[in-house]
Amino acid sequence: MKNNMRVQLIIISFFFSIAIAAQSTIPKVLKLLNKESVPYVMVDALNETDKFVFLDARELNEYNVSHIKNAVFIGYDHFENEKVTTIIKDKNTPIVVYCSIGVRSENIGEKLQKLGYTKVFNLYGGIFEYKNKGRKVVNNQNKQTDSVHTFNKKWSKYLTKGKKIYEN
Repeated sequence: MKNNMRVQLIIISFFFSIAIAAQSTIPKVLKLLNKESVPYVMVDALNETDKFVFLDARELNEYNVSHIKNAVFIGYDHFENEKVTTIIKDKNTPIVVYCSIGVRSENIGEKLQKLGYTKVFNLYGGIFEYKNKGRKVVNNQNKQTDSVHTFNKKWSKYLTKGKKIYEN
């Protein structure tokens, strides 16, 4: 029985990855994968005077390559509620969560909403769109960089500006 479930899961994952690979734009992928349960904020709507706390919902190796300046690493696979509640005490603080294009960040945004945060936004297009729009990112030494971790070669097609870094 367990083997049948594993085989079914592998088949479903295979078709899911084909469906994603067939999507040619960030908007198409977001439409396919997101529920829009966390309101989007567009890159163009952000300015230097906004008082958002940026939370990076990617993995540490992605964050270390580059992230939005002053963003707090919270991760995805090992996300911990306590880390966020320790850093952001006021539940009315405006928060922008981001990942590569906005899928993982929606999931984390939902968790933040369940924790009682009232002003949670998902960065539409994630760090890829941020960089594609000419915004600056920094590395783990807080130095400006053109590199962005794109997870893998398939996902790298959504980054149109900057140096693509990925494993596999």
